[in-house]
Amino acid sequence: MSQEALVKLITQKVIEKLNENEEILIPIGISNRHIHLCREDLNHLFGKGYELTKIKDLKQPGQFAADEVVTIKGPKGEFKKVRILGPLRDETQVEISISDGFKLGINPPIKESGKLDNTPGITIIGPKGSIEVKKGTIAALRHIHMTPETANKLNIRDKDEVSVEISGIRKAVLGNVLVRVSDKYTLEMHLDMDEANACLVKNGDLVKIVENR
Repeated sequence: MSQEALVKLITQKVIEKLNENEEILIPIGISNRHIHLCREDLNHLFGKGYELTKIKDLKQPGQFAADEVVTIKGPKGEFKKVRILGPLRDETQVEISISDGFKLGINPPIKESGKLDNTPGITIIGPKGSIEVKKGTIAALRHIHMTPETANKLNIRDKDEVSVEISGIRKAVLGNVLVRVSDKYTLEMHLDMDEANACLVKNGDLVKIVENR
């Protein structure tokens, strides 16, 4: 077992132990800008039939970071080496922060992943070609992945919105946090870089739900 995998396992076990008899604590996962591609767009960018190369499993089961990167370009600027996350999806989705949007010249709406109607397009440049997608650029709505077992303990249902308290020097309460419940998930709250920097948190920091609407 790699050192990284061992650290993840130990962290998960500690969280499970803390949550047995006490309030449920949720680890944070911070998302930098990244992209999810559909098969057709992967073919255009990397060549027909190309397959992504997994370099690291992400915490959510079945999700992974790929070795492949692309450039994303807007009216005012671009970002190089934007990581592709797998597996492939039905629609291409580019996730950036609001700050990223300023540099690109794009105003990304804050949306739940997969909700791509009325979202701006962007140019994506790969080693074999470039494409201009007509929609799919978002700033991801902050959210929590949760198992049904944990949701039952907290009396929370799929698509509920909650408020979450973050401790520390920049202690804050974040509202409008979407909860996504599935037996395919691992407990984790996702923030983008803007949110993480504003609250001075890092991957693995623990937060708690303080209000369930």
